[in-house]
Amino acid sequence: MWHFVSPQIVFGEGALEALDELRGWRTSRALVVTDPTLLELGLVDRVTAHLDAAGIEAHLFSAVEPEPSLQTVREAVDVARDVEPDWIVGLGGGSPMDAAKAVWVLYERPDLEVAEINPFIDLGLRQKARLITVPTTSGTGAEVTWGIVLTDTDEQRKMGLGNRENVADMAIVDPEMASGMPPRLTADTGLDALTHAIEGYTSTWHTDLTDGLCLQAAHDIFRYLPRAVEDGGDMEARERMHHAATAAGLGFGNAMASMAHAMGHALGASFDVPHGRAVALCLPYVVEFAARETPERCAELAQRLGFAQADGEAGACALAREVRRLMAEVGSPLSVAELGLEREEYEAQMEKLIDDAFTDTQMVTAPRSPSYPDLRQLFLCAYTGETVDF
Repeated sequence: MWHFVSPQIVFGEGALEALDELRGWRTSRALVVTDPTLLELGLVDRVTAHLDAAGIEAHLFSAVEPEPSLQTVREAVDVARDVEPDWIVGLGGGSPMDAAKAVWVLYERPDLEVAEINPFIDLGLRQKARLITVPTTSGTGAEVTWGIVLTDTDEQRKMGLGNRENVADMAIVDPEMASGMPPRLTADTGLDALTHAIEGYTSTWHTDLTDGLCLQAAHDIFRYLPRAVEDGGDMEARERMHHAATAAGLGFGNAMASMAHAMGHALGASFDVPHGRAVALCLPYVVEFAARETPERCAELAQRLGFAQADGEAGACALAREVRRLMAEVGSPLSVAELGLEREEYEAQMEKLIDDAFTDTQMVTAPRSPSYPDLRQLFLCAYTGETVDF
């Protein structure tokens, strides 16, 4: 038995006009949760204009930082309690959308602490408000997932939270909202989506339904990400990447991710590495690690993408090579050393990296479970760029 969870999705250029249809929902107020950059770029104004057209009074919380902290979420919850919105709108990349999910849950459930948001309780949402997500990057898939990733800045660790109830009611996926992404952000978020697609396909919780979504997403990312990075105005590439990010989000959101996310979360929290860059950096090492003992799913994906004809370890390693090739093509670092971190500084955090990765929720669905010494070697290979051969 398995569950598949998805919001209503409105996709395509002009999809933002779906906000006009909220007029008939007998609503009066919305809280838009976003970040300062999107406010400066005018993307928030595009959303609030449609809310105004629907007769909805828009309020803003625009202080979400990259890798949102517990403290920021609590500040936004205070604003929500003052505003008493009927809709909460998460506008931005994964950070504002994850923050919006957490704000919504805590607004509806003031008796909960942030850390208590988990899949095993009944939240009873939609008594006060509903959630809309509007992605402005093509990568996280947070618009269609129920996962929430927040940062505990005191303990320097990522927290994986969420409940199937807190999936958005509507995801508005408009490629025009991502047309202004700079090349580095395009690469980081696109590689994040690729990691979702590959880990969703190889996760031990995959299903036939998630396989199709992840396969299509991976195919499009390998084909269109270099074009989107090279020319931000290439709207065909932008549209395909926006679609791929949402498809990968639906895929891994229902199949779970895996070790690259567990390791990437640890790396990002300890050294302030952007999420997409961190998980993608770990991805080829994790694929090679799986290739030694459980290569079947990685090899099958490589075959379906046309990267290999061989089964087993050879096919799986072909997938790792293609990931590295794409990362190099879009200028993404292939090792932790390329991030500029000194080895002494890195190894000083090794025990914490291993502990945080082991306790990450995404470790549960790894196709090959690592031991403590395995993880140490994986983190060292990721630093030096050496091929995983154990």
